[in-house]
Amino acid sequence: METEGAQMNNTCTGRVALVTGGGRGIGRATALALAGSGAAVAITWARDEQSAKDTVAQIEAAGGAALAVHAPVQDYAAVEAMVEQVVSGLGPIGILVHNAGIASRGNTVADTPIAEVEKLLQVHAFGPHNLTRLVLPSMRQCERGDIIMISSVAAHTLAANGAPYNMAKAALEALAHTLAKEEAANGIHVNIVAPGLVATDMGDRLTVAVTGGAARRAADLDAASAFGHVCRPAEVADVIDFLVSPAAGYLTGQRIVVDGGASPHRP
Repeated sequence: METEGAQMNNTCTGRVALVTGGGRGIGRATALALAGSGAAVAITWARDEQSAKDTVAQIEAAGGAALAVHAPVQDYAAVEAMVEQVVSGLGPIGILVHNAGIASRGNTVADTPIAEVEKLLQVHAFGPHNLTRLVLPSMRQCERGDIIMISSVAAHTLAANGAPYNMAKAALEALAHTLAKEEAANGIHVNIVAPGLVATDMGDRLTVAVTGGAARRAADLDAASAFGHVCRPAEVADVIDFLVSPAAGYLTGQRIVVDGGASPHRP
């Protein structure tokens, strides 16, 4: 069912992609897919160095160019140094995928400390704003630019006990829609990909929390899910790969929901 990466199609040949949190989950699948389409790929990591190195090694083993840099998105100095390293090492960044993220703790507003809200906004909103600002000068040099924001159906379903995450993803989407209007004149496309439950480490933790431990992994819910399986990271990556391709040359300011059609029916 799930395959990592994409078969070589050369739609991104000559382009440089930067994927935050590219060592695991959706970020890893996206890095592999873009490399499979011919892009040189830089990924950032915050805690899991080995997974980042493994992703780079897999890309290089397939003949691609890649590098991994330690740069938590909320560490502005590290991010600035990382962008300089990527541009000097690989070239102007033509594709930027804001994927790095963390979850909130699942408490009510009354029981959520303000520090948690600030942390989520730093990772999902302030960090992407800062990184985009740093990348735009090199992206404007490219024939085409693409910025993809990885959001969540949570930004619209706005479920209880998730205010920090809901707020942060909503802010990320506001940034995307604003950028789409500002940068179209510079040939830069800005789009949002909003997955539902995905079979990742974060998805597994969410599954345990929501089911009270009755299911231990997101994949345990396959039989009850659309098309017979919970969304896999590669299925999200395929959408991103399409959005940065010539086939999506007239798309910008769009929000693509990847959840098997589930979210419109949720209360």
